[in-house]
Amino acid sequence: MNALAATSRNFRHAARLLGLDSKVEMSLLIPFREIKVECTIPKDDGTLVSYVGFRVQHDNARGPMKGGIRYHPEVDPDEVNALAQLMTWKSAVADIPYGGAKGGIGCNPGDLSKSELERLTRVFTQKIHDLIGVHTDVPAPDMGTNAQTMAWILDEYSKFHGHSPAVVTGKPIDLGGSLGREAATGRGVVFAAEALLAEHGKTIKGLTFAIQGFGNVGSWAAKLIHERGGKVIAVSDITGAVKNPNGIDIPELLRHKESTGSLKDFQDADSMDANELLVHECDVLIPCALGGVLNRGNAADVKAKFIIEAANHPTDPEADEILAKKGVVVLPDIYANSGGVTVSYFEWVQNIQGFMWDEQQSEQDASELHDSSLP
Repeated sequence: MNALAATSRNFRHAARLLGLDSKVEMSLLIPFREIKVECTIPKDDGTLVSYVGFRVQHDNARGPMKGGIRYHPEVDPDEVNALAQLMTWKSAVADIPYGGAKGGIGCNPGDLSKSELERLTRVFTQKIHDLIGVHTDVPAPDMGTNAQTMAWILDEYSKFHGHSPAVVTGKPIDLGGSLGREAATGRGVVFAAEALLAEHGKTIKGLTFAIQGFGNVGSWAAKLIHERGGKVIAVSDITGAVKNPNGIDIPELLRHKESTGSLKDFQDADSMDANELLVHECDVLIPCALGGVLNRGNAADVKAKFIIEAANHPTDPEADEILAKKGVVVLPDIYANSGGVTVSYFEWVQNIQGFMWDEQQSEQDASELHDSSLP
């Protein structure tokens, strides 16, 4: 199902349960502003290439709009619109004074050199600089972007508006980034999993986990679950998938991935079909990659008892209905992966106030905020 159609369907269902007035429902479905820009840059070989960039600002009723910028070939207006809407709900669920936004450029960052990525980021920033701002719209990293991307945005934005470290979050530490931000989303996923499991009389220790996606979020979630005594028995990413019924040595897998750039040929686990991971026998399934991976085609075969939505909208509405009938407990993305926006908020506050917290303070505050936002 189309990302925007799925997100809007879920919202309409929630609106009916809450008894929202139809006018309020409609106003919350329509974004505050949609921006589409052309980004033409010279490549390293001197040829010109054009990309399309998007920024959707969904709602600012609770504060400045907030959301990541992703670089991915599948970025399109509907996906960005859906993700901006999810950011509004996520900030509200986490009780953070932000609205929602999202942005992206339809490109494959792996095909671009570092200098080409810098030029693309700076051109995109030039096109939207007057529509973002410290108290207006605060971007952050997302799929295909990182702290370096945010540094380029900050530098380009500052050419027009003066030095403004709070205009983006997820920056390098030396430019005002927050300690703990890199691990924040994955750590939040683990906090959320602990809270859900505790409600069912369980703990992470001794349970089996399958993790789809081994980028920033998935790798941190796997590392922290491993440290807490959980048994990660299957992991996949775009390079492949591995499994070990006795538990994967996550620190070793991280070292292997760092040295080879791939999950393939890891000695202490067997290779597996990446598509099979979602229906692999386990206690807890954690999708950390793209949206829509759980759908009516595979939901009936899911064997996990719990699903922690670390990715954005990984479960289609049809899959939600099938999983509910099976008795599978699904922890929604707008709570499960809110650790990133939580520590982004801490970074923004530190930048505005002009001082820096230590990492322990950020982690402690994030944990307390997660606990306080439990239903």
